[in-house]
Amino acid sequence: MRAVLLLAALLATAPAMAGARQDGTVLLSTNAAARADQERNLYAAAVVSGDTVYLSGVVAGLAPGEKDMVAAYDRVFRHIGRILARAGASWDDVVEATSYHTDVKAQIEPLTEIKRRYLAGPPPAWTAIQVAGLLPEGGLTEIKVVAKLSRTTPAGR
Repeated sequence: MRAVLLLAALLATAPAMAGARQDGTVLLSTNAAARADQERNLYAAAVVSGDTVYLSGVVAGLAPGEKDMVAAYDRVFRHIGRILARAGASWDDVVEATSYHTDVKAQIEPLTEIKRRYLAGPPPAWTAIQVAGLLPEGGLTEIKVVAKLSRTTPAGR
């Protein structure tokens, strides 16, 4: 019962969480459906704390009828790039990434092909992990990144 009351209290304050977290900024999705999911499940697209940007994982999946993983990874990298831009960062500012794969052996080459398109400078630290499954079901790979802001651009605007 106590957990239910705590969850209810957190849900009631979800819109207020869109503003700040400690000394940082919480970025929720600009897409209404994705934002509703984030508020319902209590997570943010990203949190900017000091000069560090922490992105939640973004899942790459095949579009209906699609077989090309490269296209799926390109979509997810563009999406991550948009979140980074909202935070005042870019792919050049990424210092660490973690990817969770449902079939790492089959997915690493197409992922690396896309990484070469987006990572121009020295590469970030990157860990690839094999997992049994992802949400949403059918997801291929989930990618989360950490970036360091390299300029004084305000985050989240």
